[in-house]
Amino acid sequence: MNITATPLDGLLIIQPNIFKDDRGHFFETHQQIKYESLGLPEFVQDNISYSKKNVIRGLHYQLPFTQGKLVWALKGSVWDIAVDLRKNSKTFGQWFSINLNDENHTQLYVPHGFAHGFCVLSDEAQFYYKCSDYYHPASEQGILWNDPQLNIPWPIEHPVLSPKDKLLPTLNEIPNEQLF
Repeated sequence: MNITATPLDGLLIIQPNIFKDDRGHFFETHQQIKYESLGLPEFVQDNISYSKKNVIRGLHYQLPFTQGKLVWALKGSVWDIAVDLRKNSKTFGQWFSINLNDENHTQLYVPHGFAHGFCVLSDEAQFYYKCSDYYHPASEQGILWNDPQLNIPWPIEHPVLSPKDKLLPTLNEIPNEQLF
């Protein structure tokens, strides 16, 4: 596997070794000991979401029950994004994006202290999350997808959002104690 650091400390691009032949391909999506050697936590919960074209999911995080996430697209193509919410980080409020799809099989590790989201570029997508802590509804937090301070250039024209995601606050509206 090939590991690439991003400009945001702790956010990693992981490209698994893919073995292809005339039957198709095979690759290992996770082996705990390898990921631990990279400093990644143990993952305790797996999730899969299915979304249609132009859906935006995010920008979500949990606090105080924080989650590190290892994510990738099982089917389709997504534009994945992580926003640094660590108050003492030199990259606080900055974001990183990457295309994840079922052809490149690239994974992104999103550590604690980041909000995460994605938009679907293909007709449909199945998206996989490995999480370092359990989903805790009372810990749900988020940032408005089109926060003008973040100025994220989402690559879709007509986003489809959940009612909850439409009402998320901007970064400036989030109390300091609800950041990392």
